[in-house]
Amino acid sequence: MLDGKDRRKVLVVDDEWNSAIVRTVRRRLEDEGWSTHVVAPESGRLTADEFEAEALYAVEVERPDGVLLDVRFGEYGEERFKGLDILRRIVERYPKLPVLMFTQYAQGPDRETAIRGTLKWDAPVDFIDKLADTEEVVLRLRHLFGTTPEIIEVSGRISLDTRARVVNVIDGDVSRHVREISGMKFEVLRELATTWYRSPGELVPFFKLEHSSEDADARPILRVRIREIKDTIGGALGVRFGAGDFIISVRNQGYRLIPPRV
Repeated sequence: MLDGKDRRKVLVVDDEWNSAIVRTVRRRLEDEGWSTHVVAPESGRLTADEFEAEALYAVEVERPDGVLLDVRFGEYGEERFKGLDILRRIVERYPKLPVLMFTQYAQGPDRETAIRGTLKWDAPVDFIDKLADTEEVVLRLRHLFGTTPEIIEVSGRISLDTRARVVNVIDGDVSRHVREISGMKFEVLRELATTWYRSPGELVPFFKLEHSSEDADARPILRVRIREIKDTIGGALGVRFGAGDFIISVRNQGYRLIPPRV
């Protein structure tokens, strides 16, 4: 969970801003620690062009860290792809602002148009199906933001404070410092946790983990440190991690972190 200092703002631009889907996504984003600001009419209904004007104004005033933008703002003509026009205006004015496009076109030429119109930009832009799981929405935004908070929580039981270089295990309301995870072991775990936070399931290659060691024979040392990390964290949680748990070796490639089910 992000603290107040790291709290990010997501601007939601969707003519169905009060639908169950959008409300669910907003709740999940706020659970993640992000604030949301919705472009919504004060009364009546906005036209597609009015939504475009309001969205650009909101980006300028609210200065969000990212935008969740619907593709369609109506049923007919250009309204079906009005979100792509809004995207173009955003990219032209704010080329580094992450934008995640919501598309409800599941198949056919309309979906292809939405995808091509989204991914043609040399900018931090991605798209996702509107009916996708809310967890996937959060993961896509994490990836687009490209940053991680100072405190990374893994599985609700392990917490890394990347600034203080501290690892804690959490049992209910009690947080306990795992003092044995320090130095190279902390750096290895931080690299794994940061990669997992941004893109779950992504592998961390050996060279990114071995730089924490000044020893010429870094690979065997890394293997030992990984085992020590797993044994120490597992002991603190009261479990024993096997070869396929928590930190997994991918032969001749690197390691992957998988949140433990504890």
